[in-house]
Amino acid sequence: MIIVTGAAGFIGSQLIKKLNSENFNAIIAVDKFDNPVKNEHLKELKILEPIDRDLFFDWIERNYEQVEFIFHIGARTDTAEFDRSIFDSLNTGYSKKIWKCCIDYQIPLIYASSAATYGLGEHGYIDSEEIIPSLKPLNPYGESKNDFDTWAISQKEKPFYWAGLKFFNVYGPHEDHKGRMASVIWHSFHQIKKSDKMKLFRSHNPDFKDGEQRRDFVYVQDVVDVCYYLMHLRKHSGIYNLGSGTARTFLDLTRQVFRSMGIEENIEFIDTPEDIRDKYQYFTEANMEKLRSIGYIKDFTSLESGVDQYVKGYLMPKYA
Repeated sequence: MIIVTGAAGFIGSQLIKKLNSENFNAIIAVDKFDNPVKNEHLKELKILEPIDRDLFFDWIERNYEQVEFIFHIGARTDTAEFDRSIFDSLNTGYSKKIWKCCIDYQIPLIYASSAATYGLGEHGYIDSEEIIPSLKPLNPYGESKNDFDTWAISQKEKPFYWAGLKFFNVYGPHEDHKGRMASVIWHSFHQIKKSDKMKLFRSHNPDFKDGEQRRDFVYVQDVVDVCYYLMHLRKHSGIYNLGSGTARTFLDLTRQVFRSMGIEENIEFIDTPEDIRDKYQYFTEANMEKLRSIGYIKDFTSLESGVDQYVKGYLMPKYA
């Protein structure tokens, strides 16, 4: 059996789809299952058993001998949430309990970290474990992820195989439930569909022109391909970046959404909300050398191709 936490969410559900496509069907799906939109993501997937996240540790105590691997993808991911107790419980504390289970029961582990750990990028975007304790995330979500990374690398006892993956700006099918936290591609599509135009955040940084803020956008299919690769590799434990390796502008992204929808470009700029303005990342770009160094050779999907697949293959049919 393979366990996937956050199973009904964006990346978790796409990971299960990938596993099913490779004939891994004995999936234990862990989540709260209290969001009907998220639950729709699981309807066509092969799952052996759904387990409420609050009951998971009781379940694994009884069933650990049958567990082959754990993907711990579930987390509270709202970067605009500032109640630290939520992150202490759902992100840091829960992850520590899973880590201990993997040690006690000899189960390999992949868990979700985040590029939010890098803050403003003062130390660059290199996934060296030496710099992790020095990173300065910009919000409690990023802090919770960095706190766990820092804790994990400091542990004397570790799972026999483990990998923490710093997801950059992931986009693709099944992010419908994420609201404000959904990708700019998702928001662009819906704004354009409604008004034939897209409003982007104005730059409040003199080093960047409006719309030329740059992020590392990575297609969700690439993310789950890496997860699948590492599940089989089970060597070279550590923390890895998981982005495309190429920063692109929000203008590049939005223009491709217009092209994919077959609508003439119409872009306006609005002020970045004040509650996130001083915590806004103007540039991210994953250094992918570490993942490449352990043998991952597959190309990452270009922004143009990924957006086109997402818009034409999922968003347009779903919201026609």
